[in-house]
Amino acid sequence: MEGSLLSGLNSGVVVSLIAVLWTVVWQNLQHLQLQQFFGRHLSRHARRLAAMVDPYLSVTIAEYEGGRMRRSDAFEEVKAYLSAACSRGVRHLRAEGSKDADKLVLSMVDGEEVADEFQGATVWWWAYSKSPPRSDSASALWGGGGAQEERRFYRLFFLERHRELVLDTYLPRVRRQGRAVMVKNRQRKLFTNISTHQWSDGGYMRSAWSHVVFEHPKTFATLAMDPARKKEITDDLDMFKNGKEYYARVGKAWKRGYLLYGPPGTGKSAMIAAMANYLDYDIYDIELTSVHSNTDLRKLFIETTSKSIIVIEDIDCSLDLTGARKKKTKAAAEDDKDKKDAAAAAKAAGGGGGKKDTSSKVTLSGLLNFIDGLWSACGGERIIVFTTNHVDKLDPALIRRGRMDKHIEMSYCGFEAFKFLAKTYLDVDDHELFGGVGELLREVDMTPADVAENLTPKSLEDNPDSCLAALVKALEEAREKKASGGNDGDEPEEEDEEEQ
Repeated sequence: MEGSLLSGLNSGVVVSLIAVLWTVVWQNLQHLQLQQFFGRHLSRHARRLAAMVDPYLSVTIAEYEGGRMRRSDAFEEVKAYLSAACSRGVRHLRAEGSKDADKLVLSMVDGEEVADEFQGATVWWWAYSKSPPRSDSASALWGGGGAQEERRFYRLFFLERHRELVLDTYLPRVRRQGRAVMVKNRQRKLFTNISTHQWSDGGYMRSAWSHVVFEHPKTFATLAMDPARKKEITDDLDMFKNGKEYYARVGKAWKRGYLLYGPPGTGKSAMIAAMANYLDYDIYDIELTSVHSNTDLRKLFIETTSKSIIVIEDIDCSLDLTGARKKKTKAAAEDDKDKKDAAAAAKAAGGGGGKKDTSSKVTLSGLLNFIDGLWSACGGERIIVFTTNHVDKLDPALIRRGRMDKHIEMSYCGFEAFKFLAKTYLDVDDHELFGGVGELLREVDMTPADVAENLTPKSLEDNPDSCLAALVKALEEAREKKASGGNDGDEPEEEDEEEQ
């Protein structure tokens, strides 16, 4: 009896000890996260088993990177590299225009695959895309769904035993050759920004820019300007284009700002075209009134490429940036308050279905950060150009050195510019009327555009004599108008015209 009791007590003690030990061990095992441990262990064996069944690895190159903030350079380089391979082994191709008007640049359509050989290894490139999320008809109508675009990808497949060869040697070679093809087929482009209200809010934001091929004929050789001033500008452009090491050494972003100012018709737009042709750069023409916020302005800058000129024309007319540091008048402040109150009342009455605010909220501070803030260092080899008819109206902070590094005055036509235009339009180096034209140009102001128009033959009977006589007559009429009290300098505020 006592032995049975003692045996029972010993068994109970053992069970209790086991329970206590299990509780302690189990609590510690929980801290070790057994589920994750066994999951990793099983996953490791699953990968080994998959490698035995499917020995292929893959690398995916997406069209956009950085949270879809900018287009991937690697994607464009792979696309260019494959343009030659595609024509050999792909049944369905996508064609785009090329630098040669008679040729096409080819690429794979979605779902196509092409093989490539490299040092005894065979790899396969596959093109595919993902559609944007579906949106309702209302958002599509207002530019939401309609503005979204598919996201494209290239996926490279290769055997695992070729991993080092593909990753370390083949892919760098693809990028180098792709860049060479891009340079060969490059078409310079003129970009303009779309309204930021048409950008999608869902992760499939469309590109902020649309473009056409840039084929402007204006060059410095045909720009009406004093030869010494033209040389000064071209020398400055050369120093910038070849200054990568210099900018890195002094710790500055590789960019330069140019302010072009002067009366309408003095050739500010023509100067921009000549700069782009001289440097072989693209042009990004920003319409500030279509930019909703400072954040959207940064997105625009990020999507620009190197070797480009970013232009904001007539900046004094684009937004209320000139008086940003001045206090509003009392009447204007009250008017703004009334508008805000009316908008709030309409929203409350309509249950929150008020019209979307489409006004631009770009500020002077946002524009200054766009020019030389931290974001301005994203990328390199960019020129920023502002044009204005009234430089005195701009905030000094906007055009100070370091932001607008070089100020170029586009003035009325002088005698040297006139002689250049006479040579260009009439092919004459000297004429008996040159002296009279020179005296008149010193007395009255006439833009190069107006001088060029008077020198342009209007009929088959026109010749240098008649065209120069027409110019003298126009200058004399301008002088008489000025003498009688008319102000020939008051011209309508309109977009800057180019010399013809």
